Formats: sequence, C-alpha cells, structure tokens
Amino acid sequence: MKTLYLDCFCGISGDMTVGALIDAGVEPAYLQTVASSLNLDGVKILADKVEKHGIQATQFQVVIDPDTVQPHRHLKHIIAIIQQADVTDLAKESSIAVFEKIAQAEASVHGLPVEKIHFHEVGALDSIMDIVLSNAALYSLGIERVLCSPLVTGTGTVACDHGVMPVPAPATALLLRDIPWSAGDIPCEQVTPTGAALAVAWADAFESMPSMTVHTIGYGAGSRDLPDRSNVLRVFIGESADKMPDTETIAVLETTVDDMNPELMALLTPALLHDGARDVLVAPVSVKKGRTAQHVTVLTDPGKAWQMAKIIFTYTTTLGVRVHEERRWVLKRELRHVATPWGRVTVKVGFLEDKETAVSPEFEECRTLAESWDTTARAVYEAALAAAIKGEYLHE
Repeated sequence: MKTLYLDCFCGISGDMTVGALIDAGVEPAYLQTVASSLNLDGVKILADKVEKHGIQATQFQVVIDPDTVQPHRHLKHIIAIIQQADVTDLAKESSIAVFEKIAQAEASVHGLPVEKIHFHEVGALDSIMDIVLSNAALYSLGIERVLCSPLVTGTGTVACDHGVMPVPAPATALLLRDIPWSAGDIPCEQVTPTGAALAVAWADAFESMPSMTVHTIGYGAGSRDLPDRSNVLRVFIGESADKMPDTETIAVLETTVDDMNPELMALLTPALLHDGARDVLVAPVSVKKGRTAQHVTVLTDPGKAWQMAKIIFTYTTTLGVRVHEERRWVLKRELRHVATPWGRVTVKVGFLEDKETAVSPEFEECRTLAESWDTTARAVYEAALAAAIKGEYLHE
C-alpha cells in the first residue's frame, strides 16, 4: 500500500506540506496550473531550494500583491473557489473538508455559527493555496494511506488578527483534540491551524513510523530559521503493509476497593459515565487476607483522566488510583437505522478494511420500544439485528 508518512519533528504548516510534497516529486508546473485555475487575483506561488541547518529543502511561498484588494471571505465563498479548481473530485472534497475543520474550530473559539466565520484577506489566500495545492499534490502521487508522527506545537505566543494568542493557537488546540501532541521546547508556533487541519484530515493514525519500504524522501522548509535545528517537515513515501484500523490513545484508571459497602459502589458507574467515561468495569476479585474486593477499571480520554480520578475518590473509599495510557486499534464505525415491527432502531456498524464486520443494535432503544409495545427487548433486538445483517438499512 502506497503510504505517506509525515515526520513532523519540527511541526507542520500548509506551506511546509506543499514544499515537502514538491521535494518528494510533485511537479511545480502542475501546481502552478492548479493555482491558476482558482482565479485569484494578485496571487502567485514560488518554490525554491533553500538550506536549513545542513538540510536542503523546498520552500513554498504564496506571494500576494499588496495593491490588490481582497475581500473577506466566508466558508461558502471559499468552497465556491475550491469547486472551480482543476483537480480531481477527491482532491476537491478533501480540500473542502480541511477548510470545514478550520471553520468549525474558529466558530467554536469565537462562539459564532460556522457560516458567520470570515477568513481575513491574506490568511484566506494563503490557506486556500496551501490547502488546495497540498491536496492536489497528495492525490497526484497516488497515496493510499497517510500516517503522521505525534505533533510538536511549540510554546510561547503568536500574533494574529485578534491579538496575541498562546501557542498552540486556540483554533489549533481544538483541531488537535484526541490526537497525541506535545509542546516541545521551541518558543514559537510550529503547528499552524492549516497544518493541524491537514494532518487531522489526512492521517489514519498518529504514531511512530511503521515498517515500510521507503522510495522517496522530501523536505519542506518552514519560514523561520531556528538557531539549533532544521525547520523542515520531512515526508517519507513508500510501501507499507495492508491498512490497519486507526489507533487512538486511551487513559486507563484502575483501583481495588475492599472496605466499602457494595450497595454504595453501585453509584460510581453512572457518575463516571455521566461525566464522559468511555467505559467502566467493576469486577469482584479476591485480595490479601482472603477478602473479597471490587476492582474498578475506567477507560477515558487522556484529558479527562484526572476528572475521572476525582470521581473515584469521591464515590469510593480508595486512597489511590493507578493511571496509564495505552494505544488501541479502533474500527471505523457508523450509526445506521433499521425498521422493526415496533419502530426504528439505531444500529452501530463496524468496518474492517471497508468490509462490514460487526453490527450491534442500541439496546436502550430496543428496551424503550419493548416497554411501549408490551413486548420483550429480546424480540426487538433480534428483529433489528436480523434487518441489519440483511443490509436492510433505512435511507435517510
């Protein structure tokens, strides 16, 4: 499987991504044709070889004529621009998806609806070029899978249209939810919103480089010159094993309670689930001195680990909670609906290598319908499961 690995040891931005893919073999003339098809006045692109601390890299730049008046653009205007690009439909769809991610993050930061978010003149042009050309380059290379290293965002502050902001910028921080990243030790912005959105939209997983036969290596230069390292994005292109399911980082909390009334323990699980635990397991175990105890395991997002620990301390008599992070494979999943004689039921569908491998009706919906119709939850569940196995999903 032809795989692109983004080695973001010094961060990632839109221009670094385009530069790295040019360095890896994408023809600048092709990207110039794509850029021209966007019909943006007062904008041109440049790609030059530069040296960054002993590494030769390609520096990609979007040059904007300061005398050309550029309007503020909303998401709908940018989508219209992308739709006219001379690229494949997949490249257009991916470009729009990246911009939508940025718009959603900005909307959340500013407390506005997505349709009211506007992209400032210069920033919008930079982002349009970076995002469309990155996707054009990606699909021209025939890449089948993208993997990315954990990101390093940098530290300190960054100046933007709304003033001085912390690094990572608020929109970038939102884009990086649920993926592994660290601040690092460089006092500047290393991951831009565009770079974060590209990585999140493209990458099947954020992990160390997998076993792969590398055919091409490319380096994209960042705009800054750092005193002690090469400010570049490195990409590897080669063949890797068949696509594996996505991975994610999960926090695992554990404790064992042997001195508490089990009736009171029953209050713990709903409290944890209410506050966002992914799953809670409570199992009887035998501990020292022959006593029976209850072993509690909680799965949660890493950012919620301490919140879950406080709930455990509040609802139990334990004096200690163990916590560690694990990587786990997660199948792609979709929520679909089927019809039963008693009403519609949601079904969770899992996919392995794009093949449907698991279906599971939502039990609570089955129970609610059963109570309404004076039948059994088992009857509703089995009817929903049978419809799902036959592929009789509702088209909505």
